[in-house]
Amino acid sequence: MTLLDTNALLWWLDGGGELSKVARGEIGLARKSGEIYVSAISAWELALLVKKKRVVIEMSMEDWVRELTELEFVKVIPVDAETAVESVNLPGEFHKDPADRIIVATARRLGAKLVTKDKKILGYDHVQAVW
Repeated sequence: MTLLDTNALLWWLDGGGELSKVARGEIGLARKSGEIYVSAISAWELALLVKKKRVVIEMSMEDWVRELTELEFVKVIPVDAETAVESVNLPGEFHKDPADRIIVATARRLGAKLVTKDKKILGYDHVQAVW
């Protein structure tokens, strides 16, 4: 089971050129098994980046989300109450970014590998993260 961080999701949907070899391989295996997971918070995070003009996409956010959810092998995981609470109570030391905390909590609850380039997540011992 594989969960994509927002950066990995964007780069994968953009053709994968920015992904590491390990990340591409992990996503390829997940796609074959039909189990690529994405936290709903990634849509929020991307919408915020688009609004701030830090990321440019070629369509509206509504169309982007619709296209993402139409991919049969991608499952968008809602942010439920349990995940929200776990994101606040993650073990050990972890930084304060709420989107990252929710993505890490989602990966932990699913027992999923987390594909990310984020060094803070990669250095966090309480989630299985790869890049």
